[in-house]
Amino acid sequence: MNFQQIEDEALHLPKEKRARLIHRLVLSLDAPTEEELRSDWLHEAHRRAGELDDGAVQAVPSDEVMRKARALIK
Repeated sequence: MNFQQIEDEALHLPKEKRARLIHRLVLSLDAPTEEELRSDWLHEAHRRAGELDDGAVQAVPSDEVMRKARALIK
């Protein structure tokens, strides 16, 4: 399908489906690229490692985290 065909089909959708399509298209404009996500996660990992190194936060054993998480969803 070319752009004109897609546009014509979209304009013939019921109002609710057009609104949902518009919402998804707008969200896709704001979605970060894979490289941006990778960079953001790397930055976050460095920040958290720094907090651990500085003693600003304490590590929590994974079994304790899982126990607390399971308790919250019961």
